[in-house]
Amino acid sequence: MSALQVDNLVARHGLLQAVRGVSFRMEKGETLALVGANGAGKTTLLRAIAGAHPLHSGRVFLDGADLGAARAHERTRRGVALVPEGRRLFAGMSVEDNLRLAGGVGRSGLWTIDTVLETFPNLKARRKALAASLSGGEQQAAAIGRALMTNPEVLLLDEVSLGLSPVAVERVYSSLETLMRSGVTIVLVEQDLNRALRVASRVICMLEGRFVAEGKASEMTREEITAAYFGLNRAAPAGVSP
Repeated sequence: MSALQVDNLVARHGLLQAVRGVSFRMEKGETLALVGANGAGKTTLLRAIAGAHPLHSGRVFLDGADLGAARAHERTRRGVALVPEGRRLFAGMSVEDNLRLAGGVGRSGLWTIDTVLETFPNLKARRKALAASLSGGEQQAAAIGRALMTNPEVLLLDEVSLGLSPVAVERVYSSLETLMRSGVTIVLVEQDLNRALRVASRVICMLEGRFVAEGKASEMTREEITAAYFGLNRAAPAGVSP
């Protein structure tokens, strides 16, 4: 049984069809990198899976159970957690209180304040600091830690390295490697293609709301993914030379 299954998912922004009938399955503990240019539909797809964006059509299953019309907070209680682009921490609350609030979802499991701080050691000395005072890397670590406090089956990470310094990215990914070994199923949206290929077991490239390339990260080349990323591998219309 797949940990996460998405069947023919369609999501819209008004008249714009942002995600166009995509389907995929993930096994427990798998890490999937979702890549593509800005506007490809990656964030909308993650939000639709998490229940933060309405489905126009299609279905999402968690451990074989149809999530149906479950709203975002209900999906969190059932084991789906989203780390949104921009982190969206409660700026006026401390790191510890941000974590504690998420732990109130009530799911039991590995993740507690202590285990989160062990995984993200740069937060230990900052646990009482207001979220607004954190650096970008610390905010990203706190946002991921907050999601982990719900003890998710599936973790959706949107633009992990966006806006971070190289040092902060290294720290976040070092901690993520520990997380990936813990058995959590992860969908990772990442602009850094080299890093995505290093950490993911599988890669899907999106273009204009569709999947245009998919495969094991170990078997896909950077050139192949880049061609899909920019639509260079699409068949030319009949009668038109490539």
